Amino acid sequence: MSSKNVNVVGLQWGDEGKGKVVDAVAGVSRYVARYCGGANAGHTVVVGDEKYALHLIPCGILRNRVINVIGNGVAFCPETALKEIDGLRERGVKVGPENLLISSAAHVVMPWHKLQDQLSEKSLGAQKIGTTARGIGPCYSDKTNRSTAIRVADLVDEETLRQKVKIIGAVKNSVFRALYDAEPMDCAKIADAYAALGRRIAPHVANTGAVLRKACDAGERILFEGGQGCMLDIDHGTFPFVTSSNTSTCGVPGGCGVPPKAVGTVIGLVKAYQTRVGAGPFPTEQDNRIGEYIRQRGHEYGTTTGRPRRCGWLDLFAVRYAADLCGADEVALALLDVLSGLDELKICTGYRIDGEELEDFDPARMERVECLYETLGGWQEDISRCRTFESLPAEARAYVRRVEEYLGRPVGIIGVGPERDMTIVHHSSVEGLG
Repeated sequence: MSSKNVNVVGLQWGDEGKGKVVDAVAGVSRYVARYCGGANAGHTVVVGDEKYALHLIPCGILRNRVINVIGNGVAFCPETALKEIDGLRERGVKVGPENLLISSAAHVVMPWHKLQDQLSEKSLGAQKIGTTARGIGPCYSDKTNRSTAIRVADLVDEETLRQKVKIIGAVKNSVFRALYDAEPMDCAKIADAYAALGRRIAPHVANTGAVLRKACDAGERILFEGGQGCMLDIDHGTFPFVTSSNTSTCGVPGGCGVPPKAVGTVIGLVKAYQTRVGAGPFPTEQDNRIGEYIRQRGHEYGTTTGRPRRCGWLDLFAVRYAADLCGADEVALALLDVLSGLDELKICTGYRIDGEELEDFDPARMERVECLYETLGGWQEDISRCRTFESLPAEARAYVRRVEEYLGRPVGIIGVGPERDMTIVHHSSVEGLG
């Protein structure tokens, strides 16, 4: 089994800038495979003057020779995928069965999943979770329920699809009418629309688990691309304000159909500060001029939803928990340039509850925590033109070193701007980078 593989996983609440790091590592990879989430993810890659916002299609699609895989662990929305494919082709990006494969075992996001998301959130009022309303949670719920699930294999088998839509659609109409007094969906219309979608994606559908296992045996590098962030993991995140899949490295084997030892080197991605979208605990949040400065400098608005992100200081206590859970070998520190212009910076290095300092981070105990901060010097210089660690201001170097020291892991990559070349390869062990 090859150890050349790489997993890029977010160590915060998503939006860490995975698109740029995945794009960089994809340049020295043969496969890029998505293993979790769905169209609720949004990965941005800037190539020259072109900006690409990808939701379902792996970021490796922008690299020649890379075979992109949508794994079985992804909640697959065919409408979104085909819209992305058409948009990429219009911009001259090659997308075909030779470089994009979709798992036949991936579960399909259906219209009733999106409707359920909307109806449920509305009914919960102030207690809502804050989903992206893309139908991801309801799709995973049906996956677990099994009898009400539709997979990609069903989507491309028209007879099976029509039968399942008729039966499942009737169940959903009854439930929605009883719970929300909703108007019934036209199941025949849904069946027609999704049969057409199935015909379009059919050339891309494959047994992707077998493809990836063979690639491992052949020693070809696979880059496993995470969606969202570890702190949104259904099992290990800040429940219930999480997503509905295993977004940590723990999700790679199950979400791609590869053995655990295939994961390889784990790059844990961290913003130089902290953000969160929607509801949920956020101890280092700065709902003040500092938070607004970070939001404007970092353009912190959701790639998928457009919602303004909550912003605050870097929480290394939480990041260390995520890094330990994911087995991060090194860290990629993104968006360091956003902190330029601040006189001083704060890093959270611990929590206290009722005067007692916590030894370990516990995602179930975050509502009443008090943050313990260290203060570091800021810098005024524009660092977007820096291409070596030594060319960074002394204060920026000290910030990076403190992150390394606290996490006990090297910072392998430093992001100093949105474009491909605005990257410093520092202590990375990934062969071929730099």
